[in-house]
Amino acid sequence: MQGDSVGVRCRCGEVRGRVKNAAPGTVNRVVCYCDDCQAFAHYLGRADLLDAHGGTDVVQVAPGSLAFERGVDRVVGVRLTPKGLYRWYASCCKTPLGNTVGPAIPFVGIVAQAFDADADEVLGKPVGAIFGRYAVGTAPEGSTSWNVALYARAIRMVLGWRLGGRAWPNPFFDRTTRAPSRPLTTLSPDEREALRPLCGPRPLSAARV
Repeated sequence: MQGDSVGVRCRCGEVRGRVKNAAPGTVNRVVCYCDDCQAFAHYLGRADLLDAHGGTDVVQVAPGSLAFERGVDRVVGVRLTPKGLYRWYASCCKTPLGNTVGPAIPFVGIVAQAFDADADEVLGKPVGAIFGRYAVGTAPEGSTSWNVALYARAIRMVLGWRLGGRAWPNPFFDRTTRAPSRPLTTLSPDEREALRPLCGPRPLSAARV
């Protein structure tokens, strides 16, 4: 299924971009409950983007489908650990803009709240949930088991994007050097550990409001 382009923006509007060919059949939308996604939200002071159980609603798209049209100078990145995901965000208002493994595995995970349009209407509802063992409170149904169909879908899409030439241009990496094209920092072990008490797993009653 082919789709139309949909806008992406940070909370304050200084950073704006677009995702081309956006439709339920061209993206992979999941809710991730891992403690690193929770830690990233808390690092940015954006716990408002997490659901009641600490989940992040992520829409995975091809890197070549995302382009920033304004405010790219405000796009910066962080790694929670030296080998962790590259997590890109708007420095102006701390809005997450994309999670990436690196150019060799071409996908960008964008939080659903960053889309201009109603994500359910344009991109379809989440097709599953993962890493529920880190959830706050009772893990949502289906989030702790190994969902073969969900992972197969993600692998198929990433391979399709790579073989179909949609890995480039990448808004976060230089094509020649494969190095990050935006400023990047890595948290120290102490900085990462300071975020851990804010993340699951832990009883819902102990969650910060």
